[in-house]
Amino acid sequence: MMCLMVGLLAHLKAKIVSLLFPLLLLPRSKSLQPQGIAFASLANNDKESETHETFSPLKTLPIDSVCDNRFNQIQIELEKSRSLHQATLESTADGILVVDNDGQITGFNQKFVQMWGISEALLTSGSDREALKAALSQLEDPKDYVATIRKLCALPSSQVYDAITFKDGRIFERYSQPQYVGGKIVGRVWSFRDITAQKTAEAKIRHQSLHDLLTDLPNRVLFNELLVLALKQASENQEKLAVCFLDLDRFKTINDTLGHAVGDQLLKSVTQRLTQCLREGDIIARWGGDEFTILLPKIRDVKDAVNIQERILAALNPTFDIQGNQLHVSASIGTALYPLHGDDAETLIKHADAALNRAKSQGRNKYQFYNSGITTQTTELFILENSLYYALEKEEFSVYYQPQVNITTGKITKMEALLRWEHSGLGAISPTKFIPLAEETGQIIPIGEWVLRTACIQTKYWQKALAIPSLSVAVNLSARQFQQPNLVDMVQQILIETELAPECLELEITEGIAMQNMDLTKDILNDLHRMGVSISIDDFGTGYCSLAYLKNFPIHTLKIDKSFVRDLATNTHDAAITTAIIALAHGLHMDVVAEGVETEEQRRLLQILDCELMQGFLFSSAISAEDATKLLRKYKRRKVNNQPFLVA
Repeated sequence: MMCLMVGLLAHLKAKIVSLLFPLLLLPRSKSLQPQGIAFASLANNDKESETHETFSPLKTLPIDSVCDNRFNQIQIELEKSRSLHQATLESTADGILVVDNDGQITGFNQKFVQMWGISEALLTSGSDREALKAALSQLEDPKDYVATIRKLCALPSSQVYDAITFKDGRIFERYSQPQYVGGKIVGRVWSFRDITAQKTAEAKIRHQSLHDLLTDLPNRVLFNELLVLALKQASENQEKLAVCFLDLDRFKTINDTLGHAVGDQLLKSVTQRLTQCLREGDIIARWGGDEFTILLPKIRDVKDAVNIQERILAALNPTFDIQGNQLHVSASIGTALYPLHGDDAETLIKHADAALNRAKSQGRNKYQFYNSGITTQTTELFILENSLYYALEKEEFSVYYQPQVNITTGKITKMEALLRWEHSGLGAISPTKFIPLAEETGQIIPIGEWVLRTACIQTKYWQKALAIPSLSVAVNLSARQFQQPNLVDMVQQILIETELAPECLELEITEGIAMQNMDLTKDILNDLHRMGVSISIDDFGTGYCSLAYLKNFPIHTLKIDKSFVRDLATNTHDAAITTAIIALAHGLHMDVVAEGVETEEQRRLLQILDCELMQGFLFSSAISAEDATKLLRKYKRRKVNNQPFLVA
């Protein structure tokens, strides 16, 4: 009897195991979850989907009471395992789909339903082909999706990891792997993760890395990439193209005067106008600051590039209204042609930049095509620019002096300080070359301060050593210097250090500087005037036609530009202008100085016009401090009463 009972229990145990084992392997229902996706039914277009019944909870097996406790324990553990499995799948961020070897849907989670928008009823209906059609209809490339499924059907053990794109712009990360049971492939698991936000963020980051944040134009990195591609295409098709380098004229002045907010808005407005001037397929990029580069592919000849450049200059001519400010902007453009001026991106950009510098040096608001002669000039400018940073340290600068003479008394009343540069390698550099370069690079600030201090020290020496206490010095201020917020303090400090009386210092500014920002100019000039420093307007008559500033600013002296003096004897217009300037100065109780006096006839005519103060080669050229000292000593020995003016 005992043996019989043992045999019966063994039989029942085997029966339970045989019933439970497949249940441990198979999902409870279609709303189940392994990872993945695949309607492999499309691998075989002729095979119709079969309806699958859903799995139901385990039913209590009719067994002898001897085995009830053990069976219940197994059933509870099984239910816990399935519950945990179900909860895990439903909590994942991935949409999961499971198919068997025939491509029939055997399970999925709710996330899959939500992501694909396919009804749960359709997924559990057995109409697997219809479910697949519903999925494919959403994709941007359904043929590729079908090809992937067929490939996996042919190679059941393979995996796939890629991304799929939907018609509405969504992007899903797709992963699929075979499902194994007992070492055999019983189906396939597909998982999908929505990476749309990630891809959008990546695309945004890439766009920002290749575009200018202010104007949204391509930046120099992207422009170089596009230029390389365009050159490759031009080479293959034997086409021509042009590269233009554009720079806004005097944009920095607007930025410094009105602020960066106005400057930024101006750049946006300029971008709009520039874009409208281009053809379809042309590319404009912001190179940096106020510089732009333009790619003109598929041009027929030089005329195409000329037409576009002229169109750009014309488009910029109308005034820009920026935050209530009426701003006039012009541009300089340099252009290099492929293959004439270079056959690679770097060379073309370099040559276009060199042509741009030539255009700027010719008066701005111009365009210039590259030629081989420009390279030499550009190289020299590059050398000069680098040398400027070390010229003071190397003591290559010196101050020369040109006297101003009262021709009635014969007295030297003033010495104008003029900067000279003796480059260690290139020799004497003309001020017309290095002064604008110093302005552009900002080196004019330390250089200008050095000139002012040197001139004040030298003048104080002359006053003491030569007993000329009334001798004064005139020093030119550049536009960049005048914009410095510490200008007045700097002048005052130098006067204190050198012990030169403020009345013995005259600062020369141009009309252009005076008119840049009239309110600021007025404040600065008034501060200098209260200090005792005199102000003169250099090159009077060559700048702005408005004379209102003469009334509002504390101006002491007007200097007649040498261009009017040069043809004074032969040009009636120059004579009329000179006469008017002299009369204007006297009417406003100002001194007037004629520059560039070189002949006795010019001196005589100016004296007739009641101009007493003169400066020019007739009296002396600009000379070194040592030679100026000799000249002043010579002047001291002269009998002034017998000589109405000083002749060098």
